[in-house]
Amino acid sequence: MSAVAALWSTSIGKKAVMAVTGIALVGFVILHMAGNLKIYLGPEHFDAYARGLRALGEPILVHGQALWSMRLILLAAVVLHVVAAVQLTQASWAARPVAYTEKEAVAADYAARTMRWGGVIVLLFIVYHLLHFTVGVVGYAPGQFQEASVYRNVVNGFRVWYVSAFYVVAQAALGLHLYHGVWSMFQTLGMNARGNGFYRGLAVVAAVLVVVGNVSIPLAVLGGLVN
Repeated sequence: MSAVAALWSTSIGKKAVMAVTGIALVGFVILHMAGNLKIYLGPEHFDAYARGLRALGEPILVHGQALWSMRLILLAAVVLHVVAAVQLTQASWAARPVAYTEKEAVAADYAARTMRWGGVIVLLFIVYHLLHFTVGVVGYAPGQFQEASVYRNVVNGFRVWYVSAFYVVAQAALGLHLYHGVWSMFQTLGMNARGNGFYRGLAVVAAVLVVVGNVSIPLAVLGGLVN
């Protein structure tokens, strides 16, 4: 434990934690997006997919146990990711308590600011997303949310134009966060600098796929393609 605490106390250790938890979170985001695209197969397939997630591990595990275990692991990853990011930001500010009198906007500075504020937007979006589609306490008329009818919940949720607009904006922030995060993740883990162009390209592909896939769903609902 002392070695873990010693590693956490360093900026390198915090960056490593952000990279490792980032891998887990990026993997989840991509798989989550791929699963959500099943909505284009219709209500039967999409609701069956949702039921299948709750039935993972049966009969060895009880109904929903595997899903909630994954949620707790993801929650731990989010908490570690956020705490490390906040502490690194505080250390950066403490290292220069007096702001620059004249500061040139460079790519690294823009990326850092995007990661910080984009991360806040993404975190707020996660909270709203859980309250919206998992708990059903926001965005619905009384009695409209039905836990077993996931397809119907998604359609009813995205029929509200300003809710869909918020999701689109949040996905744009997520895309920027993914782009900078995926590329930074490889740098933190010490990948060969000569492959920098490849890793940037991989970051672009991951960000674009996730944003396009996720944004397509509220737009399809609003356009009547999914109803």
